[in-house]
Amino acid sequence: MSFSYQTIANPVEEITFKEKGSKFIGYAFPVHDEGEIKERLIQLWQKYPEATHICYAFRLGIDGERYRANDDGEPSGSAGLPIYNQIVSKEITNVLVASIRFYGGTKLGVSGLVKAYKLSAQMALDEAEIVEKHLTEKVKFEFSYEDQGSVMRNIDKSNAEVISTEFTDKCVVIVRVRKDNLDNFLALFEPLYQVKISIY
Repeated sequence: MSFSYQTIANPVEEITFKEKGSKFIGYAFPVHDEGEIKERLIQLWQKYPEATHICYAFRLGIDGERYRANDDGEPSGSAGLPIYNQIVSKEITNVLVASIRFYGGTKLGVSGLVKAYKLSAQMALDEAEIVEKHLTEKVKFEFSYEDQGSVMRNIDKSNAEVISTEFTDKCVVIVRVRKDNLDNFLALFEPLYQVKISIY
């Protein structure tokens, strides 16, 4: 099972080139789900209501198991698939790449479209910073004040990210831990049998 994946750090916007009078504008967005993808596409149509086509591809999931390529009226396989293939060639996931086309009066033919949409996606992704993301789990600790020192020492030692702390009649601490380190992290707390630990 994979515990990490590569994606793009930030959106890339308005990467433009012209081919035989047609203008292509490339975008790339880091995304987490299809709802977010839909929102991004709506924003692009609102920004470019006169566009001839807005073709796109996305890839979601740790192993890129959810994906789609959309030609938006261009000949089948001439737009979405070349965009998708650029995503795959970069070995990234959780990304949406779109190419907006304004028709310039000269037909490009299927092979010309494939090249143009491939280049549009490639140019957008070449501008992106590719980063590695690690899967994480949230771990909640509930403990008495007498265990506070031991719990907090172990959390500090492990470099877990503290998300929240609450100290009332008992102590509650929530941390984020890399999934590939979860077993080692939890092993630190085995001697502290009075500490209640839950993963969510």
